[in-house]
Amino acid sequence: MPIEYVAGDLFANRFGADALAHGCNCAGSMGAGIAVGFRERYPEMFAEYRRRCKADPPEFGLGDAFLWREAGKPAVLNLGTQPRPGRGATYPAVEAALRAARAAADAAGLASVAMPRIAAGYGGLSWNRVKGLIEAAFADWAGTVYVYEEFQPEG
Repeated sequence: MPIEYVAGDLFANRFGADALAHGCNCAGSMGAGIAVGFRERYPEMFAEYRRRCKADPPEFGLGDAFLWREAGKPAVLNLGTQPRPGRGATYPAVEAALRAARAAADAAGLASVAMPRIAAGYGGLSWNRVKGLIEAAFADWAGTVYVYEEFQPEG
C-alpha cells in the first residue's frame, strides 16, 4: 500500500512530498488548527481559497479539492471536509474530497502527498474511520501518501 504513517511536523516535509493536503471548511476561514499554518505560509493561496468560498455561487464546496501551486514550495491540496469552522466534517465529504485530491494529484503529475489526520481534530470525526477512507481512496495509487498521525516538532 502506498500509505506511510509517520510522526513529525507536516510543514518540515522531511519526506519531500510534492504536495501537502489538509481538510478545511467551505466558509473561507482558516482560523484554527493546522489551517492557520497553511494560511501563514501560503497567503496568496489563502486569498484565492477565501475568494472561491465567498464567490456567488461558491467555487469551493464540500467534497472538493483545490490544488494550489507556488514556486519553491510544495503544492497545497485544500480538501472541503466541513461546511463551517468548528466541528461538522462528514464522512461523505471527506471521502469525496480524498477522491478529488487523488484525481487532482494525478492530473498535476504529483508523486507524493503528505497530510495530517484530516477531519479528526477540529472536524470531529473518528480517526479510525477517516483512516479507512484514506486507505480506500489511495489503495492502488502509484504515488506515496504520508499521513502524519502524531505531531512532533522537528529541527
